[in-house]
Amino acid sequence: MPIVPRLSAGPLILILPDLRDYDRLRSTFRWRIPERYNIAADICDRWAAAEPQRTAILEVAPDWRVTPVSFGLLRERSNRLANALRARGVGVGDRIAILLPQGRSVLTAHLAAYKLGAIAVPLAALFGVDALSYRLGDSGAKVLITDAAGLAKTRQIAEPLPDLALAISTDGAETGAEDWERLLAGASADFTPVDTGPDDPALMIYTSGTTGNPKGALHGHRVLPGHLPGVQMPHEFLPQPGDLAWTPADWAWAGGLLNMLLPALHFGVPVVARGHARFDAEEAFRLMADLSIRNAFIPPTALRMLRSVDRPREHFALNLRTIASAGETLGAETLSWGQEALGLTINEAYGQTECNLVLASCAAIGVSRPGSIGKAVPGHEVAIIRPDGAVCAAGEEGQIAVRRPNPVMFLGYWRNPEATAQKFIGDWMTTGDQGVQDEDGYVRFIGRDDDVITSSGYRIGPGEIEDCLLKHPAVSLAAAVGKPDPLRTEIVKAFVVLKPGREPSDALISELQDFVRQRLAAHEYPREIAFRDELPLTTTGKIIRRLLRDEA
Repeated sequence: MPIVPRLSAGPLILILPDLRDYDRLRSTFRWRIPERYNIAADICDRWAAAEPQRTAILEVAPDWRVTPVSFGLLRERSNRLANALRARGVGVGDRIAILLPQGRSVLTAHLAAYKLGAIAVPLAALFGVDALSYRLGDSGAKVLITDAAGLAKTRQIAEPLPDLALAISTDGAETGAEDWERLLAGASADFTPVDTGPDDPALMIYTSGTTGNPKGALHGHRVLPGHLPGVQMPHEFLPQPGDLAWTPADWAWAGGLLNMLLPALHFGVPVVARGHARFDAEEAFRLMADLSIRNAFIPPTALRMLRSVDRPREHFALNLRTIASAGETLGAETLSWGQEALGLTINEAYGQTECNLVLASCAAIGVSRPGSIGKAVPGHEVAIIRPDGAVCAAGEEGQIAVRRPNPVMFLGYWRNPEATAQKFIGDWMTTGDQGVQDEDGYVRFIGRDDDVITSSGYRIGPGEIEDCLLKHPAVSLAAAVGKPDPLRTEIVKAFVVLKPGREPSDALISELQDFVRQRLAAHEYPREIAFRDELPLTTTGKIIRRLLRDEA
């Protein structure tokens, strides 16, 4: 029998059967996506009709006051917003840009967009002026929903945005922006969502831009049910009684929105919301302890920052059941830290903005292996392929690819059919990530095509070097890239952020080089090391190695 919440608002679209055996899960799983489906009707209105007072969001204010937000309130406010936007000419297919921190307002905006049949375009609060200008212009957003901080940035945009017809501020009316609360108060609380199908556009998330200009990955409403098994696997059969979800990832990123927020609400699991400008390890532990958070999605960079807190279980009454991580390879060192410091196995997952959560670990059923991402999530066909699309043999390096059709796969790049076509080799959607699959089905991530270092005939993935450097007591963060070299093609160059109290020196460079050489191999040690106060990161927490390669 499938696991369902104690209080159910009706039949769930799909759920992993309660089979604690990976092979049986793979063989018995079947997609059950309805012919008509709307994300907002599923994650909000369905629950609001059955249990309007059920908690959807727990908002944590800067002073740590906690305010529950019910499904009933979210339905009412999203209906009002949908009516207000429709009255201003917003309809099916229009793009609604959402630039807000975690909280009820960003979710309300998403729900209203889905109900209208419009396309939500989430934008990260940490985006600068140029990043916002590009995405607002490229998407042709008709509406921008933001706060005072977001408006201040958009006023600095020099390029014209001819498609942008309406700006709304949650902090009140300003020049060129309408008042959010006044807008909602003047609209009806009754709204019938547009009758959408699973392939109708719902959401556009821009790629992180690690290899060039970001592209808008357009998703249909089916993107949510497509994510569910990929969330349940690393969160070990979510939902379980007492589950409470949180992620420090911005809800504008696929990791925050689709790896946690929307799937949790589908299952009726409350989600903790706390907007913040910068991740703080002590504050994160306090939040998880004070609210008794059970399920966390924490990107690898944030996990490495959590390691700065010594013996966290002695200082914080943690009640964690699962931690999932994705976005970059986790590394054996961080996995080991999770077991020792937190008392649980961090389950790694893999995907891309275009096709997310297709590989995962699940320690509860024995699918976990250090140095590996995991295995294919039930419902997804993932392989390592050669340049001609042929499937690699076990142990052979190639490109990670996902076969279509697949409900979690994007509809295409926004207004870019050429780039969409280039993403495929036959029915395989390529990822640009190199990997190896062993005879047991585990996939080991090597690196992006352009991140892999070629030195003296060896192909070297940066992740293994970075993981090794992190084992050194002086290192807080590390990135490895290839630097052109006339003799070896490339040499390994490492960029290192030191822990507080440690100072750069030539002696430390030699020490770190010997440390890697002794633990990996002579051809893998960094022949050059540069110390930095910080590393360039995307808003999703990924290291932008392209910038480091340019510097090298």
